[in-house]
Order: sequence, then structure tokens, then C-alpha cells
Amino acid sequence: MNKKAIVLFSGGLDSTTCLAMATSQGFSCYTMSFAYGQKHDVEVERAKLIAANFNVVEHKIFTLPLDQISGSSLTDKTLPVKDYQGENGIPDTYVPARNTIFLSFALAWGEVIGANDIFLGANNIDYSGYPDCRPEYFQAFEKVAMLATKVGVEQAQRFQIHTPLLHLSKAQIIREGLRLDIDYSQTISCYRADKLGRACGKCDSCTYRKKGFNDAGVVDPTEYSV
Repeated sequence: MNKKAIVLFSGGLDSTTCLAMATSQGFSCYTMSFAYGQKHDVEVERAKLIAANFNVVEHKIFTLPLDQISGSSLTDKTLPVKDYQGENGIPDTYVPARNTIFLSFALAWGEVIGANDIFLGANNIDYSGYPDCRPEYFQAFEKVAMLATKVGVEQAQRFQIHTPLLHLSKAQIIREGLRLDIDYSQTISCYRADKLGRACGKCDSCTYRKKGFNDAGVVDPTEYSV
């Protein structure tokens, strides 16, 4: 019987590649997406479609009011999502504590269904410099998982946070995804995607995505609004 895994899944390029990798490793995948008040909420609908195409065991979508906390241009309607500004510190697209919140939900569901493996498509190479995408953060969360769960305390079960894309360039991620037959035209990465899922081509996420396809030497299948 395949081992169970929780996959944090946004329907973007990275999380779709991560899902394909988990599936290829023989895991029975349970995907988890979040409607957290993000402006690019069209990604949630795309996540539903892609998860169904992967025949995941179950796909849960949680609604979280992170827009009430605000602090990010992705959730605060008074803050515009800017064009790519270059790598000058942590950008305002950073959503406070987002990965910690998402991983906590994955940890809870994993404990209930007996899934000690959690996958997410975090990247430490071609990314926007978010503090919760660093290796030391994920190592620390694994320790928290052992201390904070019943199975960790009573059964000494270890939760493993899998970040298979962490040290890959965007081009390497794309090549791996194509090897696994991913249709990247279905994925949405743009922070300013319109209701049809068309990308702006200029935000942080679009910039790294476009560079990845260019560096990989393959055609970018993304539909852009302009």
C-alpha cells in the first residue's frame, strides 16, 4: 500500500511539479489548497482542475481570512502588486507567516489520516526571498511537528517536510516537470492573474517563470493578458 502524503497545492508551476514528483515516488497524494484572500484567487479553481487530472485521493480547500491581517500586496486591496523590482530584500508580496499557517493545517490533516510526509514546492534559488522558504525554516518546523503532535509525543513518529525543489533553478524545475509530462499551460503562477487565468507577465512570479522557460530552452505555454 502506498504511503500517504499531504501536498500543499496552489495550482502553480512549482506546486504542480512538486505534486508530480510526489506521485512519481509512489505516494498516495492528498492535496490541500487555500483561499486566503489572495487577489489572484483564480488559482484556486485551477488547483481543482489540476488535482483532478492527477487523480489525487482527496483535495481539500480551506478558506482563511488572511486578508483581514493584511500586510501583503497579495491580500491588501490598498497595496498594488508591483512589477518586478529586482532582488532588493523581502518584497511586499510576502504574506506574513503564510507557510507556517499552511504547514500547520497540513500537519493537522496528516496526523488525522496517518500521513507523515508533507510536500511543498518551496524554492530557495529563483524566488522572491521569502523567509519561510529557507532550509533552516523547514528543519525547524519538523522539530515543532514532533513536539506539537500526539503521534510525535506518544509514538515518536517523525513528520518529514519534503521540499524537492528547494535547491533547483526554475529551469531545472521545468525540465523535471516536462520529464514527468506536466502540461504547464494549465498552471497559474501570476500574482495579478485575471479572472480567465491570464498572466500579467511583469510581476515577481511571472518574471521568474518566464526566465525559467527561457533558460530551459523550451516554449513558454503561459497565456499572457498583453
